[in-house]
Amino acid sequence: MIDAIDVDRYLRFGRDEWAELRAQTPLTLHERDLEALRGINDRIDLEEVVAVYLPLTRLLNLYVSATQNLHRVSATFLGTIAPKVPYIIGVAGSVAVGKSTSARILQALLTRWPEHPRVELITTDGFLHPNRVLEERGIMDRKGFPESYDTRRLIEFLRAIKAGQSEVAAPLYSHVVYDIVDDEQQVVRQPDILILEGLNVLQVGTEATEFVSDYFDFSIYLDADEDDIENWFIQRFFALRATVFQNPDSFFRHFAALSDDEAETMAREIWREINGKNLQANIAPTRSRASLVIHKGSDHRMKEVHLRRL
Repeated sequence: MIDAIDVDRYLRFGRDEWAELRAQTPLTLHERDLEALRGINDRIDLEEVVAVYLPLTRLLNLYVSATQNLHRVSATFLGTIAPKVPYIIGVAGSVAVGKSTSARILQALLTRWPEHPRVELITTDGFLHPNRVLEERGIMDRKGFPESYDTRRLIEFLRAIKAGQSEVAAPLYSHVVYDIVDDEQQVVRQPDILILEGLNVLQVGTEATEFVSDYFDFSIYLDADEDDIENWFIQRFFALRATVFQNPDSFFRHFAALSDDEAETMAREIWREINGKNLQANIAPTRSRASLVIHKGSDHRMKEVHLRRL
């Protein structure tokens, strides 16, 4: 959770307090919609959407409108036409904490607001260096760590989005083959809102002068106790063993034949040597940079929300 030293920088809401901030925001998702948005081993339900994401999308809608108005005021002062500048939301957090599902739910809900119907979602997986580059550099076992990303290319992508370019392409990543897909791209065409989801999107370094988060208008960090996240990772590993790992093209197909005991041992080793280390060293330290922190309990349900004071 947020360190005590950071509490004064945030407004703190319990679950019921936050849920009340939904006001009259309607629920525009149905169970069949949510089924398509859930990630592997994610148990989110419509009640959680109502309690967590409807207040959040109401807040974001107000923020987007205020930012658009600010651009209009600036254009009036300069005597120019107000440019269309996409509002960029960053979603950060550990492996297995539920970032992808949260980002997809946000996209689905925000798209249904009439003020900003074009909402695009990009994951930073596409900006990982290809496996051959990671192997050449001897950091294949540090995939997901800051050094495994082509950060310069990601920043160039965000710069082009903010500049209002008509089309900006992002690389595609396959979780089946565990690598960048050659000659395939996701093209973003002047969205009203862009959601960027990834492990290290709030990361800052000591040498760089420009950071990914410099382009964010708002950022969300999904938080939970590390023991809970580790357990969720193990549960997800078991779910993948029974699904994606069964694919003959899967990079991890050799895990499909593991026994339950072997699978748990392997998952805990991966967590201990890779994901846990990345969380402790690189991801968790960026939590206090987020505009909003959602803290989950062991049941994956939101317990508290911390909103940074303006």
